[in-house]
Amino acid sequence: MSAPEDEVRDEGARPAGAAAAGDPPPPATAQEGVPPTASPAGDAEQIDRDFEALLADAHRERDEYLELARRTKADFENFRKRAAAQAQEAQVRGKVEVAREVIEAVDNLERALEAADGEGEGLRSGVEMVLSGLCETLSRNGVEPVDPKGEKFDPNRHEALSTQPVEDTESGVVVEVLQKGYALGDQLVRPARVVVSA
Repeated sequence: MSAPEDEVRDEGARPAGAAAAGDPPPPATAQEGVPPTASPAGDAEQIDRDFEALLADAHRERDEYLELARRTKADFENFRKRAAAQAQEAQVRGKVEVAREVIEAVDNLERALEAADGEGEGLRSGVEMVLSGLCETLSRNGVEPVDPKGEKFDPNRHEALSTQPVEDTESGVVVEVLQKGYALGDQLVRPARVVVSA
């Protein structure tokens, strides 16, 4: 009877060979399913190369951004200087225009004083006060009269209305000022109208 029992045990056993469908796969051996790896020294070298490349990229980008920031700062400084210069020029132009208008009033008041010639002292003193106030206003704003008598004639700063021979004076010298000129710093507001020696 021992033979049938052996037969039953033998029926549950499977022959070595191909696995039947539904059977779990056999356990993997040490060589199967594991990708080949480089040596630990090779991994460290690759990491170092990658790190150096990333670091070089970071330095390059940093340098590009620093250069961009420098250019932007320089552009802004140039813009600021240009804007300040333009504002200064506009202010000077505005002063010159106002000065030209005020100078006409000063000329008229000076003519009125010359014509009064002792008549109406009250009127004369009032005109002198107005004239003095206008001259002070011009002076406070940097506009000064130009009286070139005795100077060499300069066509850039003087307007010659006539010439006349004058003894003991060389040719081309301003001998008489018919109307004062005015200047705002180095800028001529109005040239002086003069008579020049011949």
